[in-house]
Order: sequence, then C-alpha cells, then structure tokens
Amino acid sequence: MTVSLGYACINQTLADQKICCNRGMIKRTFQSRGADYAADLALHNVKSLLKIIQWNAENSVHVYRMTSCLFPWMSEYEFGDLYNFSEIADMLDRAGRFAISTGQRLSFHPGQFCVLASPTDSVVDATITELDKHAEIMDWMGLPDTPESKINIHLGGAYGDRDAAMVRFCKNFQRLGATTKSRLTVENDDKPSMYSVKMLYDGIYQRINIPIVFDSHHFSLGPQDQSYRDAFYLARSTWGDIKQICHHSNSRKLYDDPTARALAHSDYLHTPFENFGEPVDVVLECKAKEQALLKYREDFK
Repeated sequence: MTVSLGYACINQTLADQKICCNRGMIKRTFQSRGADYAADLALHNVKSLLKIIQWNAENSVHVYRMTSCLFPWMSEYEFGDLYNFSEIADMLDRAGRFAISTGQRLSFHPGQFCVLASPTDSVVDATITELDKHAEIMDWMGLPDTPESKINIHLGGAYGDRDAAMVRFCKNFQRLGATTKSRLTVENDDKPSMYSVKMLYDGIYQRINIPIVFDSHHFSLGPQDQSYRDAFYLARSTWGDIKQICHHSNSRKLYDDPTARALAHSDYLHTPFENFGEPVDVVLECKAKEQALLKYREDFK
C-alpha cells in the first residue's frame, strides 16, 4: 500500500463514549480556578489520548494528528509545576511508547494564531512559547525529534509583502527550541494571496531546510503557479529520508452544501488523494474524522 491514511484530533466513535482529548475551559474559568483545574483536565485528556491511540492500533490506523488542546491554557504555566504532572508525564510516556510500538506516526498542527511571520513582536513571542510547548509534549512522549513527528504550521500572512514575511519567518524560526526546530514543517495555503508550494520552497525551504506539507485542497484554492503534479513532487523533494506526509480533503461547497465557503471541508471524501504511486502518509481533514477514513478505505480500495 502506497498511501497510509490518518485523521485529525477527534475520534467520533470514542467521543460518543465521553473519551476525548480536548476538554478545556474559557479564560475566565482558568483565571478563577487556576492551574490545578487545568491539571485535572490535562490528565483526563492524556488518558483519553492513550485510548485513541489504542483504538488506532486496533483499526490499523498508523497516522494520527493529536489535538493542541491537551493542556488547557498551557502558555500560562510550566508543565512541571502542575501538581499531578508526574502522573501526566507517565501517561504521556505510555502513549508515546505504545504509538511507537504499533507503528503510529503522531503529529501536531497548532492553530492559526501561531504566526512566526507576524510583524508584531507580541504575536511572535506567543507563537514561540506555543510551539515550544508542543515540542515539549512530544519530548515527554519520547517521539522522534524529526519531521517524522511534525509540528506543522502556515506562514500565517503575507502582510502586503510575501518576501519580507518569509524573511521574518526564517529569522524567528531561529528563536525556537532545538526539538521544535527539528520537527517544524510548513504548509501551502488556501488563498490566492498567500503561499504556494513553490513560494515556500524558494522562500523557506531553501533558507532553513524545513519540509513542506502538500495539501491537496489548499492547492486547488491557493496560488496557481504550478501543476498539481509539480507541486506534489516539489514538496516531496523536501522530505529527504523521512516519509512524505500530505493533507487531503474536499470542498464542502462543492460536495455537501453550495452555500458553504469553498475552503470548508466536506464531511466525507469524494475523491481519492492523487499520490502518483509514491509512498506517502495522508491526514484526511474531513468533518467525519475516523468514520471518513473507514469509508475512504471502502470507497477507494
């Protein structure tokens, strides 16, 4: 099999059993209840993470994107200061060792507020804290400190000058922790005003040598400066000895709801990922999560 499929964050089968990794709280609750309550939620989340990874193994799923919500408001405290962190750390270690022993590739995709290319210092500072926290979680899990366990982000904005934004991204990249830098990847965008694979290759990869994640749906909506095949193979060339990982989804507007925005994801997949026979890992970014993955297997044998 040349394509190994995965899904992102929520397992709907287990969520129906109250097993989820994204229990959190609003800022006001955090301010009133503090880090101890965050610690309780984090322990619940990492216990659920292990159960999701176990479900993946039982269902031959080898690619999984973890939620960035494992630790509520994690930028506001140090992990080691949580009253129950020894228990949390043990659970993270167990989850990581089980994932590795069953051949699962785990990753993160922090949210759009992580913008290394921002011209605003406070945004960059917050981004560095957030990304380093993601890497610290992976370190506790014993995951590879390579793009095998990627932390994937977008550039986040062109700010009227793509070249200047890419220079800022590369400059601020150097401020990240060592295991953050060694895991970071960047992804092509879903707007014509943003970044194509070719732009990322010329402006990011050739400067700091981080891999490019090819997103098929974003390709259809972003800058059209290459063919699909050329963009796929250009992104592929950045992965070296590590297996290429891609994202695949379909437009909700095209297949599910004509009133939806074109960039919204459909519930299920209506087209297979075109990988030209190359071995790739593919995260399916659809609303039906693991159910879409199981249906994809049946629809596109």
